[in-house]
Amino acid sequence: MPDPSAHATVTWADPQRQAAFAHWLASLPASLGLMPHTLQAASADASFRRYLRIGQSPSNAAPGLGPAADSAAVAEVASLIVMDAPPPLEDVRPFVRLARQMKAAGLHGPEVLAADERQGFVLLSDLGRELLLPVLQQAQGTAAFAQADALMRRVGTALVHWQQGMDPSAWSAYDEPLLRREMELFPEWCVAREFGQTWSAAQRQAWDLVTQRLVDSALAQPRVAVHRDWMPRNLMVCGTALGILDFQDAVRGPITYDVASMLRDAFISWDEEQEIDWAVRYWEQARAAGLPVQDDFGEFWRALEWMGLQRHLKVLGIFCRLKHRDAKPHYAQDLPRFFAYATKVALRYRELAPLLPLIEPLSGFALEQGYTLR
Repeated sequence: MPDPSAHATVTWADPQRQAAFAHWLASLPASLGLMPHTLQAASADASFRRYLRIGQSPSNAAPGLGPAADSAAVAEVASLIVMDAPPPLEDVRPFVRLARQMKAAGLHGPEVLAADERQGFVLLSDLGRELLLPVLQQAQGTAAFAQADALMRRVGTALVHWQQGMDPSAWSAYDEPLLRREMELFPEWCVAREFGQTWSAAQRQAWDLVTQRLVDSALAQPRVAVHRDWMPRNLMVCGTALGILDFQDAVRGPITYDVASMLRDAFISWDEEQEIDWAVRYWEQARAAGLPVQDDFGEFWRALEWMGLQRHLKVLGIFCRLKHRDAKPHYAQDLPRFFAYATKVALRYRELAPLLPLIEPLSGFALEQGYTLR
């Protein structure tokens, strides 16, 4: 999840890694025209990756690789992006492999220009600076909502192209062990660590029942290429195209997963009427493209809501883990959004009702403690 508020200054916690980076950068072809003195932070990430922007001399810059950098020192200079992903905390090989697969499929993502997979350095084309999320946030609830509507329709169309174009047959499966590991993040990090609660045997039994039902629903769905974070914060407005970011964790999994991510986002919420409108548009396009969506939209919507609940419980755990383990507390400010998503779905389906007594006390306590949406 790239963070556009990252500081512009490039600092290194490890002098040895800084030296290794400088050596790698110097080893790249002179034809790239890289200007090391222009290096600046581009964005941070919820993982241990970060992204740096580096200028190119005008005579060497490849057309269309990136916009001019902001500082006066590098004005009118094209730019590239460097991924800094320190091993063993991060493995850049999936990113490199999938970036090349995306290019072959005609999808718009960062192009890998050079990579040192062992050290975790990757040089990428620069897709620009216009993340989709702030564009949508500015348009939401204003007279410019038609722009947000048009952009979200493009997001759905791009998702159909992703699911059509990416062959996931060799990817890891979104299988039962992975689904269960993800859901266990909620009791471990949200219930116990964030709110200091210990479940009784009866509460744990209720949780296990809901977990099993959500896992069964996910495994019953048709399998396609799943991005796993298909949301506006990982998409960029690149003229008429949408740039796709943060795809390194893609798996072969349930067809509704990315649709749920798109409609019930971590950082922006929509009225349900609008969610359904975009879901119907995606569903119609997917059917026309031959993707294996359910024949009945009602069945598709139910599967989407259950899949979304699995994701939202997982994200509640992840955001609390980011706060307590990784010293990134700002993510926890969005906990109320996910409690609201989860409560709405649990109220709607009687099979999921055992979840309500588990999450309602936490949701209320979060609001009492001053958690508010940004």
